[in-house]
Amino acid sequence: MSLSDHNIQFLRGVGPRYANLLSAEAEVSTYEDLLQLYPYKYVDRSHIYAVRDLRTDMPYVQLCGRFVSFNLVSSGYKQRMVGLFTDGTGTVEIVWFKGIKYIRDTVNTTDEYMLFGKPNAYGGRINIAHPELEKTNSAQLVAGSIQAFYNTSEVMKKAGLNSRTISKIIHSLFAEIGPNGIVETLPAYFIQRYNLMYRTDALRTIHFPSDTPTLQRARFRLKFEELFYVQLNILRNKNINHTKSAGVVFSNVGPLLNRFYSNYLPFEPTNAQKRVVHEIRDDMRTGRQMNRLVQGDVGSGKTLVALMAMLIACDNGFQACLMAPTEILATQHFEGLKAMLKDLPVRVELLIGSTKKRLREGILAGLADGSVNILIGTHALIEDTVVFARLGLAVIDEQHRFGVEQRARLWRKAAVPPHILVMTATPIPRTLAMTIYGDLDVSVIDELPPGRKPVTTLHYFHNYRNSLNRFIREQLQLGRQAYIVYPLIEESERLDFKNLTEGFEYMKDAFPEYKVCMVHGRMKPDEKDAAMRDFVSGQTNIMVATTVIEVGVNVPNASVMVIESAERFGLSQLHQLRGRVGRGAEQSYCILMTDVKLADESRKRMQIMTETNDGFEIAEADLRLRGPGSIDGTQQSGLPFSLHIADLAKDAQIVQYTREIAQELLKADSLLQAPENGIFVRRLAELSKKKADWSMIS
Repeated sequence: MSLSDHNIQFLRGVGPRYANLLSAEAEVSTYEDLLQLYPYKYVDRSHIYAVRDLRTDMPYVQLCGRFVSFNLVSSGYKQRMVGLFTDGTGTVEIVWFKGIKYIRDTVNTTDEYMLFGKPNAYGGRINIAHPELEKTNSAQLVAGSIQAFYNTSEVMKKAGLNSRTISKIIHSLFAEIGPNGIVETLPAYFIQRYNLMYRTDALRTIHFPSDTPTLQRARFRLKFEELFYVQLNILRNKNINHTKSAGVVFSNVGPLLNRFYSNYLPFEPTNAQKRVVHEIRDDMRTGRQMNRLVQGDVGSGKTLVALMAMLIACDNGFQACLMAPTEILATQHFEGLKAMLKDLPVRVELLIGSTKKRLREGILAGLADGSVNILIGTHALIEDTVVFARLGLAVIDEQHRFGVEQRARLWRKAAVPPHILVMTATPIPRTLAMTIYGDLDVSVIDELPPGRKPVTTLHYFHNYRNSLNRFIREQLQLGRQAYIVYPLIEESERLDFKNLTEGFEYMKDAFPEYKVCMVHGRMKPDEKDAAMRDFVSGQTNIMVATTVIEVGVNVPNASVMVIESAERFGLSQLHQLRGRVGRGAEQSYCILMTDVKLADESRKRMQIMTETNDGFEIAEADLRLRGPGSIDGTQQSGLPFSLHIADLAKDAQIVQYTREIAQELLKADSLLQAPENGIFVRRLAELSKKKADWSMIS
């Protein structure tokens, strides 16, 4: 019976009440869960301070002494207990606002106490409110000189299940399971090779550290293990898929690609684009199904790369399709590809929800007989009536907008699974790309085509509105267009919608000589598409919108992006919105409008946005600031296993290190079939029983 099968209810000091609380508030139900309830901070308890040395700027202090007296002050809800505490060097007031009866019944003036708390100033004097108290003859319960602190909810605290109680319960757990109760999850040869602490020692140390260096070793061992198994699972599955997933062989680079490259290229490809095309080319001739993610900042030329991949499919007698999340984006892809292909003998068709019946029937017939070479579309591509003669390549643009089942329906439209090329303009931090997309091969287009000018980003406060309006008018007089974007966040949707509509009326009043439109998610699709088409065509000068325009609108003439209440957006979303301008040859501007009073994190975001246009740098900063659970850009089932102690933002080096080690292990034993590696297979099976359900890179 493993530790994950033992219910904590029967552990000494727990019982049904605490067991229910731990399960509901901390997701701790078993011995294994309790071992992985890691402390969130540690405090050095080795130093005992003198009362006379206390200052209010001290974080926490430990005192040793006796209580001189206790006084009950005031009455009703203002009632408090004040104890006078001395260590011989001076006296300090100790205050309790809650639990007064417990203090009166258990604390006295005869015993010596170890007291631990935060000095505060009140009425010109120092006091300590609600300190931890321990009789000196039982203070050895604090193992070692460093004390662990555990996160607890208000509900837990009210029930007496505070950090100290949790520490005592974990102490009981170690006493019950004994020195051999924790099963090692890494083989001995592996632990020695990488100089790791044994799991039993690491878990005991993480909860009851004796010194800082040993604690650091324990933390490294536990972080290493979590991240190593994440990487091992991803890479092993990738190996398994490679053995199973036969793909069509594209052996030829034929006349279509050669003619296009020689005569039709709109500009000389960047070195990054050439590199990614070579990676795609190498994938598609291996005989295995390609699964490649192409990351590239807005305007980096992903569409050109996708077109060259589709021409390779056509040169080998296969069809290709490109699925986009919105009709306007699909239409823009269609028009862009048609313009680039010119008179090349490649039939490209567009299939979207609004495609007329007669045209739709002709497209479907052309797909079935193979005369349609490239199909661009939206979700309409996965309808049952869409039947390809020989689908060889499927390109998914902004793939996070499509569910897993939607993508799978597209794959099933070919007898042999088509090659898959996934594109995203949402820069993904390297650590997340190695985990969330670890089963895909990742290509990065990290250069912009020549002639693109970086967007100038400025941070204005709301009281600069008149200056902003003058600037917008100057741009409009030059024949440019402007976006004004308002947040629309679920928790305050009604207020946001009011702000949006008021902003629309304000812009109409401020710019009466120009045409202003409004676009938001509550509009009917036809109305929204019509408003967007008017803006794309230049009939509308100013678009007031929510983030529905984050992906999908390509208006080279738009040179101004004003983001209202910019402090309410994450970095990646701000960068995506900024990417709507700067798509033409003219200088473009992104104006971040905020309140004067800003939280430190919001101020950092504004500073980062004004200092860099590098999407990957911004994504890394976003990961550091906000953590992996809230990165903007995709809604994707994330890590294969939950992380209890590792942090993708802070532990990037360990992510890289464990990936290299997992790659080395699988290079020697690709499916982990060697007897000495059986422990890895067993542990992966155990972890899979309790899979994570993350919404990562949102």
